[in-house]
Amino acid sequence: MQQSLCNAIFVRMTEEQERPQKPQQQYRTLDARSLRGLAHPLRMQLLSALRQRGPATASQLAERLGESSGATSYHLRQLAAHGFVVDAPEHGKGRERWWKAADEGLDFDDALLKDPDPAVRGAADVFLHEVATTHARELSTWLGTRNDWSRQWIRATDMSDMTLRLTPDLARELIREMHDLVESYRALAPAEGTPDAEQVRIHTHAFPFTTN
Repeated sequence: MQQSLCNAIFVRMTEEQERPQKPQQQYRTLDARSLRGLAHPLRMQLLSALRQRGPATASQLAERLGESSGATSYHLRQLAAHGFVVDAPEHGKGRERWWKAADEGLDFDDALLKDPDPAVRGAADVFLHEVATTHARELSTWLGTRNDWSRQWIRATDMSDMTLRLTPDLARELIREMHDLVESYRALAPAEGTPDAEQVRIHTHAFPFTTN
């Protein structure tokens, strides 16, 4: 079975023993240096595009994201300097440089939000806000294009929210079980080219809030 492309971001609890078990894929754990190299909206969009749709050139990515090829080329080189993307010479035809993602997802430890360096804390904040912005953008894109999809796919989507009264321990347990459930479906993923099979984006959010 051909492995599907992946674009996952896991925000972990600080305590190692409380972290959900990592799936059996190649995920990169962000540290202070790599976070500062990634925490830029266009860089995160470039990395996401390469994970979701596979290798591409700076020009192709510029057209896809509505940016200049000069901007995408510069930020791809910055991503490469921090090890997030690598050359994909097997796709090259001619002189244009092809890029691919170096890993399948990111593991973000919220201890970075408490780093003694304010620049790291700022980068962590930028990173998380861009993740939230990406989720909102992807959902808005789906709502704007849903009529382009078949009735079967329209009926196979979800946009729900729920409120529970939980303790922190119960919330962590819920998050672990949600992640485990999603990962259990990765083993069932149909091979590339299977009729009606598409990439499906899944967002999970769990956070406390006050009604005051």
